[in-house]
Amino acid sequence: MAEGKVAMRTQFPPSAESQKPRLKKAPEFPILEKQNWLIHLHYIRKDYEACKAVIKEQLQETQGLCEYAIYVQALIFRLEGNIQESLELFQTCAVLSPQCADNLKQVARSLFLLGKHKAAIEVYNEAAKLNQKDWEICHNLGVCYIYLKQFNKAQDQLHNALHLNRHDLTYIMLGKIHLLEGDLDKAIEIYKKAVEFSPENTELLTTLGLLYLQAILAAGSMMQTHGDFDVALTKYRVVACAVPESPPLWNNIGMCFFGKKKYVAAISCLKRANYLAPFDWKILYNLGLVHLTMQQYASAFHFLSAAINFQPKMGELYMLLAVALTNLEDTENARRAYAEAVRLDKCNPLVNLNYAVLLYSQGEKGGARAQYQEMEKKVNLLKDGSSLDFDPEMVEVAQKLGAALQVGEGLVWTKPVKDPKSKHRTTSTSKATSFQQPLGSNQALGQAMSSAAACRKPPSGAGGTSQLTKPPSLPLEPEPPVAAQPPEASAQTREK
Repeated sequence: MAEGKVAMRTQFPPSAESQKPRLKKAPEFPILEKQNWLIHLHYIRKDYEACKAVIKEQLQETQGLCEYAIYVQALIFRLEGNIQESLELFQTCAVLSPQCADNLKQVARSLFLLGKHKAAIEVYNEAAKLNQKDWEICHNLGVCYIYLKQFNKAQDQLHNALHLNRHDLTYIMLGKIHLLEGDLDKAIEIYKKAVEFSPENTELLTTLGLLYLQAILAAGSMMQTHGDFDVALTKYRVVACAVPESPPLWNNIGMCFFGKKKYVAAISCLKRANYLAPFDWKILYNLGLVHLTMQQYASAFHFLSAAINFQPKMGELYMLLAVALTNLEDTENARRAYAEAVRLDKCNPLVNLNYAVLLYSQGEKGGARAQYQEMEKKVNLLKDGSSLDFDPEMVEVAQKLGAALQVGEGLVWTKPVKDPKSKHRTTSTSKATSFQQPLGSNQALGQAMSSAAACRKPPSGAGGTSQLTKPPSLPLEPEPPVAAQPPEASAQTREK
């Protein structure tokens, strides 16, 4: 008989966990930074349109509270040239995270790009309070002070930046400050330290080499000014081996030959300089001067007219043009040129004297007398303001003209030495004993020696030293390196 087996099952008491009520799933809150990785990816790939689309979506989800999205949006606006919009967004980032120095640095940079250097300095100072060991803040403060022409404060900040962390760009900016101040030796010293720190930087090596060449040009220019033409040419020969295509070099060599009265060689060198730098008015001026000396008045007119196109505010150029026109028998245009020279040049008495000679030769004694009296006023001002003396030829012609016009008896001339104001550019076309043509014999023109313009502070509009390029922007986005140029050590022929 088969018995049915009853399956026996063990009964376990219910666990305590199973008796607890099951909790509901927590609600999902929006994560502010959940797409930051995607924004960053699009940004570094320079896919700005896709990046802006993700930023827009992220800001909509977070109701405009995602700091990173706003930060990248501001960077994109800056790259697109919308500096004011980027400034407003960076200011929003600074409000969302007031203790972040990077946000303040970006606000300051936008202010710098807008030209608000004082406001940028204030924001950088606030950023420095949050991070006192950030070399970028010190560097950028130095750059802002450079634009405000506060070079001492700029040097202090740049030295602080170098103390915190040495960078090539800081050395470059510090060297350019010394160049702006005209201190070539200190600039060379800074660039030497920079080359020792970064010997592979070609920009630093090139600039240092050009500064050494500038120093040689300046030394040759000083010798040239004192009449040591052979020694100056020896210096220039060294530079010519290294930089054979330097317009200032060939300009100086040409004026050396001019001082030695080798006019054909002077014209050859000056024309080479003009070929290398066709828009340099100083080279065109010198070419006009040499052609006037050689009595090639049509060529002189050509080069002086070109110089006036590039430097229309210099009275002496119009005076030389009038001299050329007088010898080309175009007295009407010569008088116009003299009138413009008198209007522009308020210091050089030779302009009025030449004009008076022309008017006297045309029989206009009244106009000649008026110009002579203007010359007397300028001479008296020059004597009262400094211990300058005057060119002997100018003195002789002025005395004879004064006797002919029966004026000038009370004018007392100092000992006959050349006047630095007209030492190199006092030119015209005839002997001093003749009143038929304006002033300036070949002897006077032969005294036109090259000046050491690089060793003096040039006046505005006629600087002999080409300044290096303007200081680069801040290191967050450094400018590409620009090849430095050798300064025009003595591209002019007048002494400052």
